[in-house]
Amino acid sequence: MTVVEWKKEETVAVITMTHGENRHNPVFVEAILKVFDEIEQDPSVTSVVITSNDPKNWSQGIDLTWIMSAYGEKRLQEIKDFMYGLNRMFKRILLIPMPVIAAINGHAFGDGAIMACCCDFRFMRADRGFFCFPEIDISIPFLPGMLAIVKKAFPYYKLEEAAFSGKRYGGAELEAHHVVVKACADSEALLAESIAFGKTFNKKRTIYGEMKKRFHKEIIRTIDTEDAAFIEPLALMM
Repeated sequence: MTVVEWKKEETVAVITMTHGENRHNPVFVEAILKVFDEIEQDPSVTSVVITSNDPKNWSQGIDLTWIMSAYGEKRLQEIKDFMYGLNRMFKRILLIPMPVIAAINGHAFGDGAIMACCCDFRFMRADRGFFCFPEIDISIPFLPGMLAIVKKAFPYYKLEEAAFSGKRYGGAELEAHHVVVKACADSEALLAESIAFGKTFNKKRTIYGEMKKRFHKEIIRTIDTEDAAFIEPLALMM
């Protein structure tokens, strides 16, 4: 089953998530990592857009059915490996030496919203789709690395509201607070404007990659040094 595809639009690599709610599980993580490896090997690509072919969802986050089944069957190492795999995915998006643009054409919840925050830029639809951190309501606190990631995308006052309320946000509100670059009229406009924005970038990978390393140094340090204390004992739920 294909969960991720990609194609080129001139210099822009367009990644399309193709599995409905696009929930994160080991198969999804490995597919994303593979696609990013393929894209980086193509020297003609200068930016990346991530979207979904589902009209309702961009990504609904962690595959709770999979993780609860694994937990019930005591496949605990599998869960730990998955959480470390998520961190590899986040770091890959954070550090790939070119701009990554989230074209959020539907709901981005939980881990899906965190994935969007890893991207350098975000566009949303104005007509439908919500962005939400439901962790406060489903008793799953952010890992330290996740919190570091979302702090880069949200102004702190808005992040406090989002994290502690579990509020759902539309594109227009997030544009007003500079979480997204633009709330586009509909799905067609969203993809067209995201790709057009990607085409404005033609930066040298060496400098772009180095800038991202320096910008995200503390995020990477947090992921690498603090998350294991919660992953190893599986202190992921309250």
